[in-house]
Amino acid sequence: MFEKRYRLNLVFNANKIYDRQVVEGIGEYLQAAQCDWDVYFEDDFRSRVDGLAHWKGDGIIADFDNPDVEALLKDSTIPTVAVGGSYQQKKDYPRLPYVATDNAALVKLAYDHLKQKGFTEFAFYGVPSTRYSRWAIERERAFIEQVSSDGYYPNVNLGLCTSAELWETAQNNLENWLDNLPKPIGIVAVTDSRARHLLQACDHLNIMVPEEVAIIGIDNESMARYLNRTALSSVEQGSKAMGYAAAKMLHRMLLGYAVDESLVVVDPVGVTARQSSDYRALNDPYVIQAMHFIRHNACRGVKVAQVVDYVGLSRTNLETRFVEEIGCSMHEQLHMTKFYRACELVTSTDLPFDEISRTCGYPSVQYMYTVMRKNLGMTPREYRISSRLGKSSIEGISQS
Repeated sequence: MFEKRYRLNLVFNANKIYDRQVVEGIGEYLQAAQCDWDVYFEDDFRSRVDGLAHWKGDGIIADFDNPDVEALLKDSTIPTVAVGGSYQQKKDYPRLPYVATDNAALVKLAYDHLKQKGFTEFAFYGVPSTRYSRWAIERERAFIEQVSSDGYYPNVNLGLCTSAELWETAQNNLENWLDNLPKPIGIVAVTDSRARHLLQACDHLNIMVPEEVAIIGIDNESMARYLNRTALSSVEQGSKAMGYAAAKMLHRMLLGYAVDESLVVVDPVGVTARQSSDYRALNDPYVIQAMHFIRHNACRGVKVAQVVDYVGLSRTNLETRFVEEIGCSMHEQLHMTKFYRACELVTSTDLPFDEISRTCGYPSVQYMYTVMRKNLGMTPREYRISSRLGKSSIEGISQS
């Protein structure tokens, strides 16, 4: 009457956001299919390979981006589903049922996002080529091919491996590369982590983001999105969908269906655009400076007079230039910058609304409520609820 109670081993490094999301997708399938399985998962979240050869369970779902895991499991007699990155060459896939993230599609979404902003200069910041970074090599290749096919030059830097010992040297090398890139330029980072290195280096060099350098990462990692002052744009992988597909595939194998060498390539979810890529092509250098100051200081409660002092022009002169380039006054731009920051925090965090109002420079939470009702027709609480139901929209309100 009831299905057999299978024993499942998940071989992932859940210290990484991608792996955690894949595991979450596996769990969603087990709930949806009402699978009452015993799941083994390392307590400290690392994917230990020592005991894999002696695993006596019924099935395995494993991260084959790790070549050590692949070497141990590629000839496994236990039903195994591999999860990892996509490859340009079919011969590079393991001869096992395989669920892949589409590396070329991830890069294309990031590149197209920057291209649509009006950039004609592009760069890629990756990771050093090792046997553990095959997925990154695929993304680098995809970037070079896509940019070159459009007639642009692909600036590429793989940097150094991240470690406490090499951190200062790595950042110095990154700063030298950034300093010598043509500007303005859009940069695709191979992961959100590498994108954060870029943001920090730009801050040290006083390079304006996104006015001179626009940055987009890959992962859309919520845990670290606000570690830098500039909120990071990112491409979200379909990691949970990958986990769901892998669990479904393994379930079919356990029930006796043939899925030998099946390949499922999962599309990315899409781009989440934030401040780091919110580029607008501007011609007036004084307006560029004013926009940069507003982006980074509006939520600190600065006024138009402080923008004028920063740029160093008369108020009348700067206001005229600003309206001609942007289409609104500096006061209106300060207001909308705070408003969009508040909307982002309302929808992407669980922060109390009074804390959001302080963070965004509003004099009171009541004032923030008034602003959101005026612009959205709903309170912050209603907006948070509707956004999580997929019903919110602030289209038609300029965020330039």
